[in-house]
Amino acid sequence: MKCGFAALIGRPNVGKSTLMNHLLKQKISITSRKPQTTRHRIVGINTTEAGQVVYLDTPGMHQSDKRALNRYLNRAADTALLGVDVVVWLIDGLSFHEYDEVIFKKLELAGLPVILAVNKVDRIKDKEQILAFFAEAQHRFPFKHLVPISALKNTHLDALEKAIFELLPEGGLIYPEDQITDRPERFLCAEIIREKLTRRLGDELPYTLTVEIELFQEQPGITKIYAVIWVERSAQKTIVIGKDGEMLKKVGTDARLDIEKLLDRKVYLQLWVKVKKGWSDNERALQGLGFND
Repeated sequence: MKCGFAALIGRPNVGKSTLMNHLLKQKISITSRKPQTTRHRIVGINTTEAGQVVYLDTPGMHQSDKRALNRYLNRAADTALLGVDVVVWLIDGLSFHEYDEVIFKKLELAGLPVILAVNKVDRIKDKEQILAFFAEAQHRFPFKHLVPISALKNTHLDALEKAIFELLPEGGLIYPEDQITDRPERFLCAEIIREKLTRRLGDELPYTLTVEIELFQEQPGITKIYAVIWVERSAQKTIVIGKDGEMLKKVGTDARLDIEKLLDRKVYLQLWVKVKKGWSDNERALQGLGFND
């Protein structure tokens, strides 16, 4: 059997979380159209007759180190290259961007086999452009495979999975064959709530909020979840709650329905919004809120 670890890396918002969810055929990582939705290194485990791939979905590699949260995201992305067997570098167009030069250097230092996956190829009408870009890319770096894919539409994901398995070492299962992630249910529930907030709110606010589960209690026939949405300013609290509490109600309904699917049982979800000034630029506050990968 082939068993090992595969890191999914790339700039923010190129589709890493969507790709992992489709490879697993189950939603583990939250997604949105806003960059930097993924904040933690998420493990997704796919076991087949051929073996087991342990995918690491990572925060997007980016340049900003202005806040403690940004520095944490960069560390989480960089450490994904430690101890893995293969790297899947995901890009979403037929060109490399400025920050990709930094990624090239990181991959050269890591010395790992790398697969270049070009996402969203369903948007490219002239397929000859893909071949020309692949030829150019192969001159830039010794990629083991170059695969055009569409994560959202499941295009060529079988070819990508085959390429990943080819580069994995032989060995026994790393996780039990029925395990899909190493994250506890309460973490996944907090992520679902944050996903609904990210999708409902404006462009800036999602980056200054986080979600903490204060109580996760399983009772006969129902799971009770009490969660706090932390923001940095009182004005943000007002936006999250919305007029007459409408925004918070919509987020709560969206999240509860998804959590019930995840847990396969009835859920009672209670949300509060509280202010913790400057939490995103405070190392100690970040650790207290679970940013400790």
